[in-house]
Formats: sequence, structure tokens, C-alpha cells
Amino acid sequence: MKIGFIGLGIMGGAMAANLQKGGHPDLVVNDLRRDLAERHLAAGATWGDTPADVARDADVVFTSLPGPPEMQAVALGPNGLLNAMKPGSAYFDLTSNSPTVVRRLHTQFAERGISLLDSPVSGGSEGAKTGKLAFWVSGDEAVYKQYEPVLTKMGDRAMYVGDIGSGSIIKLVHNTAGFILQSAMAEVFALGTKAGMDPVDLWHAIRQGSSGRRRTFDRLTDQFLTNQMDPPSFALKLAHKDVTLATELARELKVPTRFSDLTLADLTEAMNRGWADRDCRIAMNVQLEHAGIEPFEADPAALKELLAQDAAQEASEKR
Repeated sequence: MKIGFIGLGIMGGAMAANLQKGGHPDLVVNDLRRDLAERHLAAGATWGDTPADVARDADVVFTSLPGPPEMQAVALGPNGLLNAMKPGSAYFDLTSNSPTVVRRLHTQFAERGISLLDSPVSGGSEGAKTGKLAFWVSGDEAVYKQYEPVLTKMGDRAMYVGDIGSGSIIKLVHNTAGFILQSAMAEVFALGTKAGMDPVDLWHAIRQGSSGRRRTFDRLTDQFLTNQMDPPSFALKLAHKDVTLATELARELKVPTRFSDLTLADLTEAMNRGWADRDCRIAMNVQLEHAGIEPFEADPAALKELLAQDAAQEASEKR
């Protein structure tokens, strides 16, 4: 199998090195900076002067680039992939990209008989170095299955997630959720420390609470994804009371609480609908309503099975 790899920065360079260690030393590589390829060339790779040189004889090409403009330049430029890749070959874009862009390019590549799959990556620079990466792949499922063994040389988890663009949607939701949580944590830690707590003591105590002991996204299976709000696990009226007290404390201490204020507004809107004795997660349905979406009705048994599968895989990896 002839493999091309374009983009040898922090993430791409580590993934390309993992491919070489995994049995594909003779990559053809390219980057705007040739010096980034030195370790790959020393391990057996060949340099391509342009993306077209990388792609011309390749069965599959991977790109790991900063964003949509760079990806489009590599894919569609005068010495780009589109005019060089052979029919029947595959192009996996590992960039955190725009779903609109990858869908448009998917059509252009398909017209030339080339399969484009968007395959954004999660795991960060440390995950890229250690091979602890997740790939969310969307596009032609048969092509994904053909090259899945190559993906798993770069990371430990590859998942097919649906039609083209689905991978990019998941990556954007995942990253935005993380950054929102980051800002929200900064806000509440500012409140706690200004109220007199040591930040490490605060952190250590919160880790032992109900929110700290459980993975963040696992909690969504209880009420939100299934729309099972009765009987409540924690009543809306109690959540409203707690956040009201927290925002009152913040005003006393002159701590700005943008996220807490928005949260209280959602809880108040839900309270005004007469939902005080229902589960507090029902306030999340207000946001769905604003977006024109019906409450989710996922099968609890199916969610439980997915959690069990993930737990079994994690246990297997630890052994």
C-alpha cells in the first residue's frame, strides 16, 4: 500500500511517525517546512515537493492541516490532490474542518472517482505521540473499513459515524463543549476562591461530589437523551434554588457570572412552565425547543449497552 501524508506539525508529525512505526516506513510526505520531515525521512519516508507529488502514486492520502483554508489549498490548488490522485484512491482529511467544505469537496473528488472521507481526530498532542487517539470518520463506509487498519496504526480508536460531514460535526460539538466547560469552570472557581476557598481544596472536594465522580457525557444518558424526567433524580426547583444562591453570593462578592446567569435564566424559564417537581435536566429541553427540535427519545437499553461496550473496551485496554 502506497501512503501519502501531508501536514507534519505537532499532530500530523506524530501520526505520520506512528504510521511508520506501525509498518509503513516508506511514506511520501510533504509540509510547508521541510525540516519537520527530517525524522520521517530518516525513518524511510520520501519527500514530495508538492501535494501532487505526494498523491500521484498513492493508494491513500492523509492530510493534517490547521483548518479549511489550508485544506482547500492542498486539495484544490494547482499542484493539489484533486488533479493528481488516481481514480479508486482514498483521501482522509484529519483536519478539524467545516462540514460544508468537506461536503463540497467530497462531491468534487467523487466526480474524479476518488473517495474523500472527513476524519477529524481527538486526543491532543500527547495522544498523537502515544497513539491514544480517536478518529471520527464519515463518508463511504466500505472505504473506511478498507483503511481502518491503517487508521489504527495512528491511534487506538477509529469509529465510523455516518455520511460525509458527520465527523466534522462531532469534532466541532466535542471541542466547543470542552471550551464551554473550561470557561464555566473558570467562572465557578473564581466564585469559590473569592469566597475564601483554596482552589486545590475546592477542586479536590468537587471531585468527590456527584458531578466529579462520573464522566461528564455519561450523565446525559440518565434523563436528557431519554426524556425521562419523572420521577426526578434532582428536582428542578432544587437546582433553581442552588443556582439562585450561587448568583446571589457572586453579586455580594462582585464576581461576574455570565454562565451561571444564563443557566439560571434557563432554569427560571423551565420553572415558569410548571415543571418545578420534574427533573432539573428538563431545562435542557428548553434549548432544544428554541432550536426547533423535539425532546430526544433514545432507548435506555441501547444507551446502557453502549456504555457497557465502552467500559469493556477500556477494561481490555488496561489489561
